[in-house]
Amino acid sequence: MSTTALFIIHQTKPGKREKVKEIWLKHMAPAIQRNPGHLAYFYTFDNDNPDSICAFQHYESEQAARSFLSHPNYQAYLVESREFLDHEPKIMCLTPHWVKNA
Repeated sequence: MSTTALFIIHQTKPGKREKVKEIWLKHMAPAIQRNPGHLAYFYTFDNDNPDSICAFQHYESEQAARSFLSHPNYQAYLVESREFLDHEPKIMCLTPHWVKNA
């Protein structure tokens, strides 16, 4: 399997998670919908932390993941959301070894 996954954690400032979601919907959702390199994408809220957002992204290749991290919409999202985040997002690169196909 040569696919790649990313797990990204965004820690927002207290009470700013909905604001960051609003910015994400504006910039990221349209870009992800148009990106054929995304095999799956889950934008989630951490149930145990009211100021945490987690995104799981499954890409067709490592290059597709790298390319998307430099996508103009992702860069715009980072710029616009920065003031509402406690720190830069934590990005974990993962190598899937088994995936259930829907």
